[in-house]
Amino acid sequence: MQFLSALLLAGGLAIASPINIPNYAQAAIDSGLALKGLNALATISALTRTGGTCTPNKIKYRREWRTLSKPDRRKFIAAVKCLQGKPSVLPKDGTVPGAITLWDDLAYAHAWRTFFVHVSATFLVWHRYFLFTYESLLETECGWTQGLPYWEWGLDENNVRGSPLFDGSDTSIGSDGIFIPGRPDFILDIIGGPNPEPVRVVFPPGTGGGCIERGPFKDTVVRLGPFPLDGTPWTNETVYGNNPRCLDRDLNTNPIKRWSTFRNSTELILSYDNIREFQGFLEGDPRVTTEKPIGVHGGGHWAVGGITRDPVISPYDPAFYFHHNQLDRIYWIWQNLDFNNRKDVFGTGTWGNVPPSPNVTVEDFIDVLPHQPAIKIKDSMNTVSGAPFCYVYV
Repeated sequence: MQFLSALLLAGGLAIASPINIPNYAQAAIDSGLALKGLNALATISALTRTGGTCTPNKIKYRREWRTLSKPDRRKFIAAVKCLQGKPSVLPKDGTVPGAITLWDDLAYAHAWRTFFVHVSATFLVWHRYFLFTYESLLETECGWTQGLPYWEWGLDENNVRGSPLFDGSDTSIGSDGIFIPGRPDFILDIIGGPNPEPVRVVFPPGTGGGCIERGPFKDTVVRLGPFPLDGTPWTNETVYGNNPRCLDRDLNTNPIKRWSTFRNSTELILSYDNIREFQGFLEGDPRVTTEKPIGVHGGGHWAVGGITRDPVISPYDPAFYFHHNQLDRIYWIWQNLDFNNRKDVFGTGTWGNVPPSPNVTVEDFIDVLPHQPAIKIKDSMNTVSGAPFCYVYV
């Protein structure tokens, strides 16, 4: 309550839209000070719009991992481990024979929607609802009552392995993978842009590559997948069956330095005033940009590496949720700096509009069944409406 009162007093009781944004010096942008300032402005803006069941004493404050106390980090890790041990609630009808736990359920919830919720109109809003689903399960099933923590990539652009999130200590989510030497560079040929030639992106392998070496989630089991992305025929049994294997990582500073720095995040927020461009540059959608073909979204995934490079079952790594929570934070800041004009979506309901599909509107629905019911997209815009969200970022 004191935190809430201080913010409201600092910003006034009513926030004009759009907010008057300071002219930040380049040094402030590159150091993260500007992003902190924008976050504070967005928080002040959001807290003036609480409603419904989202009363001040119920708001969850989502914080960066290293700002949590070590006891709280351990509590969060214990809650995630608890969730990994809870039984699956999916129907036992043979659709997902490999789902043993709720952790598998969450991976499946993302997997089967992959080609509808990436490079599409619902990318940001569906992942927001997915994060809320995860946060809610951590609370109802495993007692975590604080907000979902996020990973600020910019803090680790020079040393991902040394990050408090990945240092392998008992207050981390595990270390890098076991180092595999002699691997070639990653070469990504990105298609779908205005030119017939793909955009080629090349970067070196990371410092791991194998199973997580040490730390709390070293023994996490991946069951579903792998999913063929080259058109190879598959069945529910082959991709949703029980195929137990380790969780691998390949930590890499190169993708953060190129696509997910403080400068990348801050310029993304400040440069675009419509959802098409903002989301297009965030995702690296080739229909919007060929200059930044990875975006802050891809930068974070490739910085963790391993299974998080897989667009289908990346939620098996707890790092997925930290990364996507940071993405939602960037989206949330952008929205709340001009909320009245940033409550729409753009595009269709399929990846890159392949196959062609109708345009999506805010009257359409998203869901994370069976864990969360369908809601209208327009109800996902305000995170303090109480229907269903009640959180801000600090």
